[in-house]
Order: sequence, then structure tokens, then C-alpha cells
Amino acid sequence: MKTRPHFRLQLRSGALALGKRTLVMGVLNVTPDSFSDGGNFFDTKRAVQQALAMQRDGANIIDIGAESTRPGSTGISAAEELRRLLPVLEALRGKLKVPISVDTQKAAVAEVALRAGTEMVNDISGLRSDPRLAEVAAGYGAPLILMHMRGTPRIMQKGPFARDVVKDVVSGLRRSIAVARKNGVPKSQIVIDPGIGFGKRFSQNYKLLASLSDLARLGYPLMVGTSRKGFLGATLAKSGKSAPAEERMWGTAATVAASILNGAHIVRVHDVAEMAQVARVIDCILEKL
Repeated sequence: MKTRPHFRLQLRSGALALGKRTLVMGVLNVTPDSFSDGGNFFDTKRAVQQALAMQRDGANIIDIGAESTRPGSTGISAAEELRRLLPVLEALRGKLKVPISVDTQKAAVAEVALRAGTEMVNDISGLRSDPRLAEVAAGYGAPLILMHMRGTPRIMQKGPFARDVVKDVVSGLRRSIAVARKNGVPKSQIVIDPGIGFGKRFSQNYKLLASLSDLARLGYPLMVGTSRKGFLGATLAKSGKSAPAEERMWGTAATVAASILNGAHIVRVHDVAEMAQVARVIDCILEKL
């Protein structure tokens, strides 16, 4: 691959450099029903302990989400999302040295979370659910991650799937970027994510990982999240049964390595200590190219 381009995100706490080394975003689901770790960190005390553990293990960003977006999920109200999220944010205030990102599709949730100390917004709908979220991010000067999702979590794995997944993702991200820019988000504050597993056939996820350079041509930093996802379970299946989420770490490691080699600036993962090692080694290889 060509040299990974460098970018700079401006946070309230300072600048976040992208490109010289891979940043690891640790996933913290404060939900009872997420696909991989649902219920494990629903308790505020356990969520705080996990956030601090991920920081110790090498996470550069902690991404906290209070609404499950697993395949088949139907969503929750903004009030319920905040009821789950705010106690964790308040308990973490002053304890973390790395920035917090809020994983939400709702402007109302993003605004409260940004006031409570989060510094980034991660929108899996790419502003399709609530375009006003872009105004909120712009108003707080927060970086905005725009992910591609085909359909909604409730129906996204039932199809119809795109014939050309790369073209579909590129065009979808272009639309999301246009909405963000129209609503005041500077180009320098946007990160894009192909949405691995969100409305794609299992095989299409591999196509996207092999084609990240096509997304890089859009001119924005790339985040990729493959961690423990269903396409890995299908690939690693035994006797016709999908490998359970807890047995997908080595498959995740392979896709994290591939993502970085193909241009990812940020990798979003559950197993921070292990994937931080993968990122460090692959970054050493990139230095020699």
C-alpha cells in the first residue's frame, strides 16, 4: 500500500494525530443485549472498571454506546439511552486520560453526552437516522464518525444486499459527508467507516477490507470495526455452527492487521490488549514500506 495519509482531529482536550500510528478504539457497550458482550457492562461500576482496564491495555479512545445495534434489534428511546449512558459518563469524569466517543444515532443523546465530557460522536447511521446530529457535533466542535449502514439494524441482514458493495459504500458515505458538511461539520473533523457487518453479505465484508483504498480516495481518515462480527463466526464455523463471539479473537486479529495494512487509521475493537499488539506490529511493518 501507499503511505497512509496523516490527519489531525481537534478535540476539546487537544489534537488527535491520525496516520503516524494506528489508534485503537475500545468498545464499551453499556447495554443488556449487544451481540458480543450484552449485559457484561450494564452495571455502572463494571462499565467504569472496563473503561479503565481498556485504557491500561492501550486504548487511545473509549467508544461508549448505550443502544444495541445488533442484527434484529429495534432500538430504544433517547430517554432510555441517556438513563444508561449518563451514570457511566459521570462516574468516568476525571478518571480517563484518553478521549471518550459516544456511539449514538440521536442528536439529543449526543448533545447531552458532549456536555457531560465526551469529545467525539460515532454515528452508525451516517446521519440517516437524525441529520441534526451533525449540527450538534459542529456546535461543540466535535469530530464526527460517519459509518455506512444499508437498511436498519432490525432488517439489515435480511437484504436486499448491494450488487457492488464498494460502490454502494462509497456513494452512501458521500451522501453522509454532504449532509455533515451542509450542517457545518468541517472536513477536518470527519472520519469515515465502511460499516463492516451492517447490511452486507458475509463475503462482501472481505471485499470491503480488500478495497479500503477505494474509500481512502474520498480524502478522509478511515475507521474499521470488524471485532467479533458475524462474518467471522461464519468463516470460523464448525460442523455448520457459527463460531461464538468469544472464539473470534484470532479472526478479528487477522482482519485488524488487514485493515491497517490497507489504510485504516483507527480500529474499533473489544479485545484491546491483544489488538493493540497487532496494531503495534503492523505499524512497524508500515514504517519499512
